[in-house]
Amino acid sequence: MDVDTPSKRSNPKLPEKLEEQRTRVIITRDGPTHAAGMESHSVFSALGFDNTFDLEDFKQNFKIKILESLPNELSFDLIGVDASIANALRRIMIAEVPTMAFESIYFQNNTSIIPDEQLAHRLGLLPIHADASKFDYHKPGGELSDTDTLLFELKVKCPKFEKDAKKAINGREIVDEEHGVIPVLDGRVYSNMMRFVPSGDQDEIYPDGISLVHGDILIAQLRPGQEIDASCYAHKGIGRDHAKWSPVCPASYQLLPEVTITKPIEGAQAEQLVKTCPMGVFDIEDMGKKALPRARVKNPRSCTVCRECIRDKEWADNIKITRKRDHFIFTIESVGQIPPREIFEAAIKVFLTKIEILSAQLGKLPQAGHL
Repeated sequence: MDVDTPSKRSNPKLPEKLEEQRTRVIITRDGPTHAAGMESHSVFSALGFDNTFDLEDFKQNFKIKILESLPNELSFDLIGVDASIANALRRIMIAEVPTMAFESIYFQNNTSIIPDEQLAHRLGLLPIHADASKFDYHKPGGELSDTDTLLFELKVKCPKFEKDAKKAINGREIVDEEHGVIPVLDGRVYSNMMRFVPSGDQDEIYPDGISLVHGDILIAQLRPGQEIDASCYAHKGIGRDHAKWSPVCPASYQLLPEVTITKPIEGAQAEQLVKTCPMGVFDIEDMGKKALPRARVKNPRSCTVCRECIRDKEWADNIKITRKRDHFIFTIESVGQIPPREIFEAAIKVFLTKIEILSAQLGKLPQAGHL
């Protein structure tokens, strides 16, 4: 006889202490307690509470609230998910959202003080403002094409001092700019001196050309007479292969902190509490002329759980700090190739693709009773 498992909506109410342990990470003077989640479906079965994941509950509780949206930074609340899901999205954003980056550097000439290997590494880390979704992955050993490769050239020279007036301008040698060489009088080579060289149909697809994200990155510094002539080939890749392809710096999250004053803290103690907290979580509430000023929680989200406010035993009895298990404050800072909102959307698509692959593989397993 089949026994119907009661839905979560009909679950009995857990004792307050157990419910807190199920939904919160509790912060004490010595550190966090009950940090591990209670994922087992039967962890509260003795109390008649079914802890099984419920899709309908997930649909009702799942929310995303945008806190701040800037061109290269996005902050939002991710509510109603497990830490494993939040961490999966974070790791995908770091390691599996593709971008374009320099992979092969060929030096025709480099008389600067920086060795070829080190200069190539610096060039490889320069972010390129290009939509990687319009390019294919380059096959190792395969021929370069306009569908999988971008070419940039860096041709710069610091003119040496020239005594012959016929060969000089303002006392410096004349640089042959007809071949794309950029004279650098102060010796400072910046990323905006790299020139995009279109191939195939790229000049039609990108009529305005392709540039680097930041033009003011210092690449090298030349002395008079030194020069750099390099061809830089960019390919599509992901951060799992090399950090230069990672579109974020960084993607991070923290659990929502909750700070509660359980017993009033007044007078000099309240003022000392405000000074003790380095993050400005507390403030003084004016209670009028006949009452002592009282401490209040002003900005709990600023709490970094440094525990300075509860190191004193007297305060530890009056202040309670917890973190909500299913409420994550996400911060995505983009390197600049892709807006942070698009990075998050791309990470969700990658995550869904992984779920589809896993679902297909599970479908191939023999069903119970048919082994």
